[in-house]
Amino acid sequence: MNIYRVTAYLVRLPLKRTVRHASFERSQSEHVLVRVELDDGTVGYGEGAPREYVTGDSTEEAFGLLRRKSLHQFLASLRPARFETAVAAIAEMPWEYAPDDARQCRGHAARCALELALLDAYGRFFRQPLYRVTAIIAPELYQPRSEVRYSGVITDAEGWKLQGVALALRAYGFRDVKVKVGIVGKDDVERLRILRRWCGEQVELRIDANEAWSATEVWERLAQLRPFGLSAVEQPVPHEDRMILKQVRQELRVPIMLDESLCSLVDGQRAIAEESCDLFNLRLSKCGGFIPALRLAQLARKHGLGYQLGCHVGESAILSAAGRHFACSVAGLRWCEGSYDRFLLRENVTRANLTFGWGGWAPALTGAGLGIKISPEAVQGMTVRREEIFGITESAAFDVERQ
Repeated sequence: MNIYRVTAYLVRLPLKRTVRHASFERSQSEHVLVRVELDDGTVGYGEGAPREYVTGDSTEEAFGLLRRKSLHQFLASLRPARFETAVAAIAEMPWEYAPDDARQCRGHAARCALELALLDAYGRFFRQPLYRVTAIIAPELYQPRSEVRYSGVITDAEGWKLQGVALALRAYGFRDVKVKVGIVGKDDVERLRILRRWCGEQVELRIDANEAWSATEVWERLAQLRPFGLSAVEQPVPHEDRMILKQVRQELRVPIMLDESLCSLVDGQRAIAEESCDLFNLRLSKCGGFIPALRLAQLARKHGLGYQLGCHVGESAILSAAGRHFACSVAGLRWCEGSYDRFLLRENVTRANLTFGWGGWAPALTGAGLGIKISPEAVQGMTVRREEIFGITESAAFDVERQ
């Protein structure tokens, strides 16, 4: 089945509240969507979240990468007869990295958006759910589940507001909670004291510093917070200071998770060689898509490291659905983050509700492709830029979906 048209969109997703952490704050989230249409009218969607402070790529760079000739040649040659053939071809999709990109991660948001759109389109055409990709690419990790349990997250709340959030999370039945720390002006010791008191000892607490601490201050910061029973510490120092983490792990004996320093196989292999972490945080967009995230999970498992599924702030239902398929098919995930849709977004690209329920539980998606129906009208309402990057160009901006 040939590809008829590929279109890229820059969309702005409005948030219900401003989200702050040590690296950034945002009241809306700019993402790249890709729409793939096959020549029988089957349509698939993908999404990527460019984050310059994570992988160094901007939305402008994402559009430029999607225009590359080598990628267009690949799209023109893609004519799979079976879903397995499509997945194998997409896994080898050519992706050119800049000569100065030693980590090979710039442009991963664009790659993720295109990869997911292709997998969604061919999944729908061959009537296969996205989670089947795990069985094809990483059969040793394939462990289908009927539901998944997500984590609670606390960003910058403090004082009485934090106490209220802690009680709400406890009442809602969350088993584990991630707390953003290292935010300027916030007393993390007091915040964790409040959380541990009001969440209770049975709730797992882990912290995420988003590169907030220098290599010299990380020792004192972690020594102060360690007594609150931390399950993991995510990205405590900037990527450039990661070499200190081996010593931190050995002396303070706190599990370290890499996030901003774990965006590619190059990063993963380096982390193993440097012994800088205990866990990988796998976010589909920063890692380059569903298949690259599977490759990193395979690498972690091979070397005895843990891994979790993460997410970006403001993901639409497209990335939420892709994350759900990943979470419900990959064995060994330590924690799962995502599906915050109705808690965080004012608008979304589908009417389907992918928000987790009580206790963080959410059911597996079983439909073909992503398993959700995207609203072209909703996408149009959030679009600030649209560009056809492959195929026929004289059509209207938004065709009626023929699914």
